[in-house]
Amino acid sequence: MFTAPQLLQLSGLGPAEMLQQYGISVVRDMAAVGADLQDHFYVRLAFRCTKPVTLNDIANSPVKKLLAGMQYVFFQKGPLTSNGICAGGFARSDPRLERPDIQLNFSVWSFADRNRTGAVPHPFPGFTISAVHLRPEARGMVRLKSPDPLAAPSIRFNFLKTRYDIDALTGGMRLARQITRQPALVPYVAEELVPGAVIESDAEFEAAIRRYGISNLHPVGTCRMGADEPAVCDPRLRVNGIRGLRVVDASIMPSVPAGNTNAPSIMIGEKASDMILEDALAA
Repeated sequence: MFTAPQLLQLSGLGPAEMLQQYGISVVRDMAAVGADLQDHFYVRLAFRCTKPVTLNDIANSPVKKLLAGMQYVFFQKGPLTSNGICAGGFARSDPRLERPDIQLNFSVWSFADRNRTGAVPHPFPGFTISAVHLRPEARGMVRLKSPDPLAAPSIRFNFLKTRYDIDALTGGMRLARQITRQPALVPYVAEELVPGAVIESDAEFEAAIRRYGISNLHPVGTCRMGADEPAVCDPRLRVNGIRGLRVVDASIMPSVPAGNTNAPSIMIGEKASDMILEDALAA
């Protein structure tokens, strides 16, 4: 993701021109180190709920928060056993696509603000549907800004650089809105808060995506694995041209999975441990 390419670049493995710019001796010119950064991007639709059945009602009530805390501590039950995402689904932003490219997450909460200290819930019942773009065309990069290992690198995702990325999220938002207009949900919808029911045209949806969209925190690809010469790692996660060095994290994924990255990342760690042991026993 971010740390692996930064460490490799600081060690002299990366684009030679950039390394020389910061006075770092080039051990191996590897243009792909820090390249191919990919991530899921998502945008939310938030709704005021007609009934006091959401996590907002707990978050806004000291008494309900206390009761929910006690229920969790003493019985391991109740609303705090959930992350608030009660349902999900996969869909195609365009029916002509062969595979889903949108993930829908249904959350029983909504927020008025989100900052470094956390999310601030709306002062009334609310719920959210998020449309996550699973197959982005955008490719970004991670590059050094300094030879100081404690300095943060430059991270550029290049979200929404292609028409498809924008159109896919627009299709996801339209589908999410359509779902809330089905008979089973209509009794729970008081109004659409974000982006608002007045948003209808493609241009308006694009403006809303650019205003409300954020990273889904699934970055991959900056030390991609492959059998080709430009790849950073080979299929056994060994850094090409460097003996005894492997990269074992989500950065080795050649493309971002069409779903959450947690389980694939665990798999990478488990598989890498097997391969390291195999190589040690064979030596």
